Amino acid sequence: MNDVINAMVSRRSCKSYLDKPVPRELLEQVLLAGTYAPNGMGKQSAKIIALTRPEDVARVERMNAAVLGNPNAHPFYGAPVVLVVLANPAIPTAVEDGSLVLGNMLLAAHSLGLGACWIHRARQEFDSPEGKALLEVWGVSPEYIGVGHCILGYPAAAPKAAAPRKSDFVTIP
Repeated sequence: MNDVINAMVSRRSCKSYLDKPVPRELLEQVLLAGTYAPNGMGKQSAKIIALTRPEDVARVERMNAAVLGNPNAHPFYGAPVVLVVLANPAIPTAVEDGSLVLGNMLLAAHSLGLGACWIHRARQEFDSPEGKALLEVWGVSPEYIGVGHCILGYPAAAPKAAAPRKSDFVTIP
């Protein structure tokens, strides 16, 4: 099996992280992979905000936990980096484009020995007044929508093995 397919087959979501920073050069490689994700009509509707300061990560995690309905939750599992993926809803493929960005970053992180996980509720976060205010601080149009978060760091434990694939996953008529 080639390296790319092996990464796709072996990647799992990481939900436990070491208290260890991600080196800048690894972060930049993950971000580069995100920027080269396929996108509809070449419009590049997605935008990535890389949060590495603990106070920024904590603020967005608090917003995410509030959407979850549990303000005491820690939906980012202690990850030191959060990559917020936003997209321009004026582009018809905005959500698909942002989803592909997230997928590329998840695979890139795994290939570099990092753990990562897609965390939902970004749309609700950035539809809120607090989210709109953050977009302004980041220099992003308030029209942008949240697609998801890629949390990133060094895994604290090996992830569980993948569940067997369902027998009727693929049909070749």
